[in-house]
Amino acid sequence: MQIADMRKEYAWGGLSEADAHADPIRQFEKWFQQALASQLPEPNAMTLATAAADGQPSARVVLLKAFDASGFTFFSNYDSRKGREIAENPRAALLFFWPELQRQIRIEGTVERMPEAVSDAYFRSRPLGSRLSAWASRQSEVIPSREFLEERVRALMQRFPDGETPCPPHWGGYRLCPLCLEFWQGRPDRLHDRLRYRRTENHDWHLERLSP
Repeated sequence: MQIADMRKEYAWGGLSEADAHADPIRQFEKWFQQALASQLPEPNAMTLATAAADGQPSARVVLLKAFDASGFTFFSNYDSRKGREIAENPRAALLFFWPELQRQIRIEGTVERMPEAVSDAYFRSRPLGSRLSAWASRQSEVIPSREFLEERVRALMQRFPDGETPCPPHWGGYRLCPLCLEFWQGRPDRLHDRLRYRRTENHDWHLERLSP
């Protein structure tokens, strides 16, 4: 089969303005709970797109760790490529894609660092191996070998023999504060439903339908 011939017909359901919640965060919560109930693999996995000051974009998958009216939270190395790009240009986008439900959610906004206390609390909740990896990894930097990385972990195990690893100064939480959210529901014949919420100057949400 040729790649151009690969097609999937979407007919799982629809999304109407009457069914959409007036608050996009509540609408996100509804869809996220349905994704959890459907036992999708890692429904909190999301593509994070950032761009450097010169406009060069990059994207990768990260994990959503919390969300509320203020935004969507994830954690990372501040010195990683994404961390450097966020520091240069705090505008970013998230994408959730749940093919089993024939849905995707696009979120655009600005990114800010979470308070240090929040990062510390989450870091201490992580498994020991994940905490050691956060210390060992010079994320996005070139390293000579896998053995170099594993040796750094062994050295850290000696440095923290009791397993009490503090949160590294180069690691912590980010929150994307949304300005725009789009909910996409696949429909037959590519006439998909697309509902977009935009933040107004009065900090309300304006709901509008987009052409597929």
